[in-house]
Amino acid sequence: MRPTATETGWWMRHDSGMSTTDTSSTSIDIAFIGGGNMATAIIGGLLRQGRAAASILVIDPVPSQRERLSDTLGVVTAEGPTEALRSARTVVWAVKPQQFKDAASAYAPLTAQALHYSVMAGLRSEDIARLIGTPRVVRAMPNTPALVGQGMTGLYARPEVNAEERAAVQAMVEPTGQWLWLDAEVQLDAVTAISGSGPAYVFYFIESMMQAAQDMGLSAEQGKQLAVATFGGATALAAQSPDTPAVLREKVTSKGGTTYAALSSMEAAGVKAAFVAAMRAAEQRAGELGDEFGR
Repeated sequence: MRPTATETGWWMRHDSGMSTTDTSSTSIDIAFIGGGNMATAIIGGLLRQGRAAASILVIDPVPSQRERLSDTLGVVTAEGPTEALRSARTVVWAVKPQQFKDAASAYAPLTAQALHYSVMAGLRSEDIARLIGTPRVVRAMPNTPALVGQGMTGLYARPEVNAEERAAVQAMVEPTGQWLWLDAEVQLDAVTAISGSGPAYVFYFIESMMQAAQDMGLSAEQGKQLAVATFGGATALAAQSPDTPAVLREKVTSKGGTTYAALSSMEAAGVKAAFVAAMRAAEQRAGELGDEFGR
């Protein structure tokens, strides 16, 4: 019986078998180390751009993940390191930060020619470059709405990444939503706190609105419809209006009215201050992850 990935340590399984439809006429152009949600979102965008599925390699230790990716997207899959990596022009790192050091030792010898694109939270580009042996690294902080083409991605490129490679990164990110280039890598910690973790804050408020709706006699389904539509409409208005969010808020708020009562309650409870403090905590944690996993 073939040992499992857990039993052997999947990062070190060299030249593991690949599966796809037909790769005889198409070499691997881009490889993903890790095949989770963010990798899936990026791959979906690449395919919508017209990229050949057979030119995309995804390495993942979980058989069900590989089967899902192969069946639904038609990409090449592998369990671990394979010689096909040597032809990849771009390698996307989509593993957990704590897995990176072991993974880098297994994959670095096969990927020296590639531009490296990291979606790993916290891990600094200098540590990634040191562990994989090349300074051509772009760090990214995407978020989960990329799965529906509504994501926001913060980007930082090391000086060794040229203009053509930056353009290629933009083309890869474009189908997943918007992007923002940063001049200083430390700013990615703030991006992580604001937009990387941001969808969870929105979902938290939607949960709260659904709970309030049920407390007031509406169903959970009605509460969800009201909350989701309100967030969607408000964010669309904020994006399109020349007014600041503060002005838009004031336009909805009449002194002594229902909105005024709600906002006054939030201010009295310190909601805004707590919310800002929460994002500062996320920013701090992003920096700590770099210290922990970059050693």
